[in-house]
Amino acid sequence: MQAAGQGFYTIGSSGHEGMAAVAAALMPTDMAFLHYRDAAFQIHRSTQVPGQSIAWDMLLSFACSSEDPIAGGRHKVLGSKSLTIPPQTSTIASHLPKAVGAAYSLGLARRHPPEHRALPDDAIIMCSFGDASANHSTAQGAFNAAQWTSYQSLPLPLLFVCEDNGIGISTKTPKGWIGATFSNRPGLKYFSCDGLDMFDTHRAALEAADYVRTRRKPAFLHMRTIRLYGHAGADMPTTYMSREEVEAEEANDPLLHSVRLLAEAGIMAPACALEIYEETNARVERVATEAVTRPRLKTAEEVMASLIPPPRSCRPTNGPTAEARAAAFGGEIKALEQPQIMSRLINWALTDAMLEHGEIVLMGEDVGRKGGVYGVTQKLVTRFGRSRVIDTLLDEQSILGLGIGIAHNGFLPIPEIQFLAYLHNAEDQLRGEAATLPFFSNGQYTNPMVVRIAGLGYQKGFGGHFHNDNSVAVLRDIPGLILACPSNGADAAMMLRECVRLAREEQRLVVFLEPIALYSMRDLHEAGDGGWMTPYPEPSERIGFGEVGQHGDGTDVAIVTFGNGAYLSRQAQKRLEAEGIATRVIDIRWLSPLPEDAILETVSDCRKVLIVDETRRTGGLAEALIALLTERTDLPHARLSAEDSFIATGPAYAATMPSTDGIVAAARKLAKGTA
Repeated sequence: MQAAGQGFYTIGSSGHEGMAAVAAALMPTDMAFLHYRDAAFQIHRSTQVPGQSIAWDMLLSFACSSEDPIAGGRHKVLGSKSLTIPPQTSTIASHLPKAVGAAYSLGLARRHPPEHRALPDDAIIMCSFGDASANHSTAQGAFNAAQWTSYQSLPLPLLFVCEDNGIGISTKTPKGWIGATFSNRPGLKYFSCDGLDMFDTHRAALEAADYVRTRRKPAFLHMRTIRLYGHAGADMPTTYMSREEVEAEEANDPLLHSVRLLAEAGIMAPACALEIYEETNARVERVATEAVTRPRLKTAEEVMASLIPPPRSCRPTNGPTAEARAAAFGGEIKALEQPQIMSRLINWALTDAMLEHGEIVLMGEDVGRKGGVYGVTQKLVTRFGRSRVIDTLLDEQSILGLGIGIAHNGFLPIPEIQFLAYLHNAEDQLRGEAATLPFFSNGQYTNPMVVRIAGLGYQKGFGGHFHNDNSVAVLRDIPGLILACPSNGADAAMMLRECVRLAREEQRLVVFLEPIALYSMRDLHEAGDGGWMTPYPEPSERIGFGEVGQHGDGTDVAIVTFGNGAYLSRQAQKRLEAEGIATRVIDIRWLSPLPEDAILETVSDCRKVLIVDETRRTGGLAEALIALLTERTDLPHARLSAEDSFIATGPAYAATMPSTDGIVAAARKLAKGTA
């Protein structure tokens, strides 16, 4: 197919046929996160589920046909909704953290069955990978998280399968390394087998699967195998291996070993095996001839059609009862109508959401007993229990992986990343796993989730660049991801409710960015005025996706901003009005995708526009806003952005970012036509 220009990027499975024996040891309802060489696993599993046309389906994938039933022609992936195999691309262990999360969800679902539960009680999770990938920090974090969970006697029915072919592209794995490093890990039972011997592999896989299923504990199956015909695509192993080594591996082909084993057992004569082999080759060639004629994606619209997952039907809810709210809020129920700081209103919004939707689970470092670094999740573990408010180990990849994994089983995860800078340790869990899942499954698999992140700058006397991070470029660069950022407590509560709705009903991946410096902000213009506190909005009130905020209706200058910028711009607005410069402050709230039409509508009757952006000048939000105003309006505009710098600790904590004085000066200059 490739030689004829009808086949595209591929990673071969030859040498890893032993995975068929692993599939035979499992149930088709055991969710499988597969190594990219596991065609044999998927082929065998197709025999366990009626109505499959596996050769046709896989060849459509190789041909990148839009009729490919899993990815719709977007990538050559293994995966099948009917076979309980979420698609994986060329992952380097990035699928392991979510396998841990999916395994954790099985025990959680027994205690709190979610509406959209996907896996039965007796299911286990299987996750496979190569020996080279086992060394990746992402994999090591997943192994550690599984062991950490198992060590505490929490249920985690997860079978890791390491397909040890002894080489990663061209770098050989030290002989004996996988066995030496995994055979004696606490909380992780070790099994091993010869992947060239289908009987031995099936024996070991049965033993390992039985251990995982009955003990509800993780296990590690070490399957020794070989890799035939190079790593992928046009890779030629003879460029880094001797001809003798290549020929020795070809002589070790597991198909040849299987023919020998069948003959020795008196099951099948070699001539019969050869006949099956040749018949299969002919059938595959015949099917391939037809597969390459099927339609392929052509337009950007067709490619992007699965970026946004389809909505799903959810049971209607009427909100929590007065009795349930009174029990949960306790003495705080009387304070709901009094002005409060943002962090407290977010806490109450989380409380109402968890009362209304039993499938919501919070997770993160310190979110339980401590209630988070800033107290945002205080009392939630008392209100909802440790199974719904989970104190995790200190590993952002595991935190996000836990969220992604439990979403596979119908839960609505709300993971917390303690600080925005910490996300960079794990951003690929959002980019390469959560966001791509609907794209590479044609919307059949999704990752509904609301990720809470405390971030941005302006913290006084605490932080530096690890606790004050004003860069959101990595989040705005992820297709399909929604990025929300409130500036005050009432908005935070109402936007969080909309984020939960977007995840629950529209299956969206949402990041809710909470400005740390505004968590406890009370005053706006002068000490004691309480101008930045608000009462708690009624539980039914929401701010819709893409709905912007506007304060004031002046037409001289529109200040377009968000987060801390909205707070500082409101301060500047009072001073500008006193100077006779009529202003309005536009809080865009939704940072990605930008609510372009709403922004343009709010500035359409203004003379000039000032963009106040607390993110960095390069890669910051202002770049997109300037492009929007330039391309779609004739309005004069200017920007005030943060410098291209990390943030300092101490008195200079805000020196590199916009200030009230700076906003006043920039707006004055713009209004007078000197900008």
